[in-house]
Amino acid sequence: MNGIANDISSTIGRRIRSERIMRGWSLTELADRSDVSKAMLSTMERGKTSPTAALLVRIAAAFGMTLSTLIARAELQGGGLLRQSDQPIWRDPATGYVRRHLSPVSDMPLQLIRVQLPVGARVSFPAASYAFIRQQIWLISGRLEFTEGDVVHSLEPGDCLALGAPSDCTFHAPGPDAADYLVALARG
Repeated sequence: MNGIANDISSTIGRRIRSERIMRGWSLTELADRSDVSKAMLSTMERGKTSPTAALLVRIAAAFGMTLSTLIARAELQGGGLLRQSDQPIWRDPATGYVRRHLSPVSDMPLQLIRVQLPVGARVSFPAASYAFIRQQIWLISGRLEFTEGDVVHSLEPGDCLALGAPSDCTFHAPGPDAADYLVALARG
């Protein structure tokens, strides 16, 4: 997984650089818009570090896209079928959370993401990361505490939660097992 993770980090870094250059932004401008340091952005663009989910969400939001779109643009080559062996997998180095992009690239506004959140792990995202999407979470196994603004939803296997208006949120796997869940994202 380590070699694959490094390849994905390099690919994501190249995509961040490409998105920045397409917009005519300097590293300083992207740093200002994303609140990620210029040094960190440079290190990511060169594939020298594996960025955390929190950093990638801020960078994607600065580009006006979701984390899913940023990773999909980095990894997917297009086509109607995306075989399991070709689905990009990304591991958050800060939490060990594993994200598998299931959907092939298309103009369809739907994306499917499978996430495995280790026991005790927490991943938080700001409301800005949900400004362009609607989403539902379906818990496959384990338990998931999902905090949406001030509301905490405790999900059991088979439960499905439709998120409301964008708000700060936190995914937490309280245990005793990892949380394995599907996220359905609809753009627009």
